[in-house]
Amino acid sequence: MTQLPQRESARAGGVESKAFAPEYQGALGSLSVNASLTDVLARGVEELRAAEQAGDRSEMARCGLAVAEAHRRLGDVAEADRAWKASYRTARSVRDLGAMAWALWSGGTLARQRGALALAYRLLGLAAELGERGGDVVVRGYSLAGLAETGRIQGDYEAVRDLHAQLLAEARERGEARHTVWALEGIAQMHRNTGSYDTALDLFEEAARVAEAADDRRGHAWALRGIADVVSVRDGDAERALALLAEAELSCRQMNLSSALAYNHKMRGNVLYRDGRYASARDAYAQALDGFAAMAELRGTALSRLGLVKSLARLGRDRSKTAAELAGLADDLERIGLRHGRDMVGKAAAELGVGPLPEGTASAAGEGVRR
Repeated sequence: MTQLPQRESARAGGVESKAFAPEYQGALGSLSVNASLTDVLARGVEELRAAEQAGDRSEMARCGLAVAEAHRRLGDVAEADRAWKASYRTARSVRDLGAMAWALWSGGTLARQRGALALAYRLLGLAAELGERGGDVVVRGYSLAGLAETGRIQGDYEAVRDLHAQLLAEARERGEARHTVWALEGIAQMHRNTGSYDTALDLFEEAARVAEAADDRRGHAWALRGIADVVSVRDGDAERALALLAEAELSCRQMNLSSALAYNHKMRGNVLYRDGRYASARDAYAQALDGFAAMAELRGTALSRLGLVKSLARLGRDRSKTAAELAGLADDLERIGLRHGRDMVGKAAAELGVGPLPEGTASAAGEGVRR
């Protein structure tokens, strides 16, 4: 793995535990956080059937959770939706508050992945409440983290900054390495998006060190993606950024992390675009777009479309078509709930010299780059 600077940090805590996956429960509790998702799915289906035959409804709910999460991370949206709902219904039938909370957390995370942010807020809020009532501090923490991440994705940093910090402190206190990595990466992303690149880089590098020490390959891959972004935008070091993304991609492929892989490809497009390699950026964005579209990931799809439109414009695409595409994207991003979406598209239009954009253009204008 990449060797990172061993900086001392005022934020550093005593997280020493190995990462674990609390969403793998019951008969699946021994599964590694780094288990291949295809293996998790196969084992989950097997154990779910065994629990059904035994008539153990609590075990059915907990095995069903792993099935739901494997489907979600593999991009099987419809199967994930059916699985988390079945897990919730089964848990409710035996009044297992903890299992109900975990199922709602899975459903809320799926809703956010699909761009249904209002539904994500509702489900994750219910999950946090049930987790607290049932005395499951881990699912409560994961659900609050989901709420924080949803707000961060929307660009509502003021509302969620303190919650991120609170969850980081709680994760450190309990020695939860995986959750510590998540919180560090979320705070780092907010700093990166507001231009505090040095702080963002420190936090992403700290997250990568904690993830590596805890053997959290998923968290490490996301941290490397964040580092690549900052060294690209701050330092203009495209080659280092691409090398970091290549390392992260290896982990994504080995674990079958469909969403993380698509975001990796989108970041590759960003790095190549900043470096003026527009044809290569176009290809990377198209690859990301295919990945996001396959899993109905609306936010990733829209952001990949934006990168693809910009790349095509740099390669000589007609200005009027570019303006129409961007107007449709602005509408789509607002529908998803991204508060900064129209500003993001406006900056792209100004950069490409195609503004002002037409108002109210139908989102169908984007069909030319949706593939």
